[in-house]
Amino acid sequence: MSEPPGAAVSLAEAPTPPDTPSKPLTAQRVQPLRRPGRWIATAVVLVVVAQFVHGLATNPFYQWDRFGYWFLRPTILDGLLITLEVAAYSAVLGLLGGILLALARLSRSPVLRAVSWTYIWALRSIPLIVVLLFLYNFSALYRTLSLGVPFGPAFLTFDESRLATDMVVAVIGLSLNEAAYAAEVVRGGILSVDQGQHEAASALGLPKRYQFRRIVFPQALRSITPNYVNQLIGLIKSTSLVFYVSLLDLFGSAQTMGATYPGDIVPLLLVVTVWYLILTSVVSVIQFYVERYYARGATRTLPPTPLQRLRTAVRDVRERARRETAV
Repeated sequence: MSEPPGAAVSLAEAPTPPDTPSKPLTAQRVQPLRRPGRWIATAVVLVVVAQFVHGLATNPFYQWDRFGYWFLRPTILDGLLITLEVAAYSAVLGLLGGILLALARLSRSPVLRAVSWTYIWALRSIPLIVVLLFLYNFSALYRTLSLGVPFGPAFLTFDESRLATDMVVAVIGLSLNEAAYAAEVVRGGILSVDQGQHEAASALGLPKRYQFRRIVFPQALRSITPNYVNQLIGLIKSTSLVFYVSLLDLFGSAQTMGATYPGDIVPLLLVVTVWYLILTSVVSVIQFYVERYYARGATRTLPPTPLQRLRTAVRDVRERARRETAV
C-alpha cells in the first residue's frame, strides 16, 4: 500500500529543537548525595554530649568551686612532681631494658633467648602491684647486698633498707615491669624492617653495630614509637600504684587529702583525672611530632600538623563561600 505524498519525513528534514544555552561542567553545581542516617546519628550524638556537659556543669555533687581550690594546691603539685619523676625514670630505664631484652631474644645464643623469654613471660604474668609490694618487702629476704667474687668472698656490702627508699622501690618496680612490655614492642619494630635493608647493609660491608644503629633501628622507630607511646601512657597511669609503697604521688596526695577532707573526695578525684588527661595529652602531642619526624623518606608528603589542618579548613570555607556568592 502506497503512502500519500508528504506523509513520510526523512530524518534530515525533521525539525531540530532550538539550541538551548548550557552551562559548562565546571560551572554546574554538583548536588551531594543525601544521607539522612548520618544526620540523625550526628543529632543524637550531639544531644547526648550536650546532656553530659550540662550534667557536669549543673550537678552540685561535683563541687567545681572545690575543684578550683584543690587544682593548684602545693600538696597536689608536689604529688604531680613525684609522678613525673617516677614516670620519667621508669620510662628511660624501661626502654633501655626493653632494648636489651629484645636484642637478647633476637640473639643466636640459646641461653640469652631463654633468659629473655623467661623474664618477659614472668613480668607480664605478675601484676604490677604484686611486684611493687614484693620489692617493698625485699629487705625481709635480703637484708644486705654485696659485690664480690661469685660464690666467693664479698668486697663491698650494702644495707638494703637504706638503699631501697620509696622512690627507688617505685622506679625499679615500674622499670622492671615496663621493660618486659617494651621488649616486645622493640622486637616487633626490629622485625618490621624489610629484610632487604639488612642484606643491603651487609653487602656494603658495614659492621653489625653500625647496621643496627644507623640503618635498622631508625627504620624500626617508625613502628616502635606509636606502640611504645601507648606503653608510656599506661606507665603514667600505673604510677598511681606507688601509693601502696608509701610514695605520695599525684593519686596518693589526693587520697591523703580525701581522708582528711571526706567532703572533697569527688573534687579531688576530678583534679587527679584532669591532671592525668593533661599529661597524656602532652605525650600524645609529642608522639605526633616524633612520628612525623621519622616518617621522612617513608612517605611522599609529611602529614599536616594541626595548625596546617586548621589553615586548610579555613581556606576551604572561604573558597566555598566565594563560589556560593559567585553562583
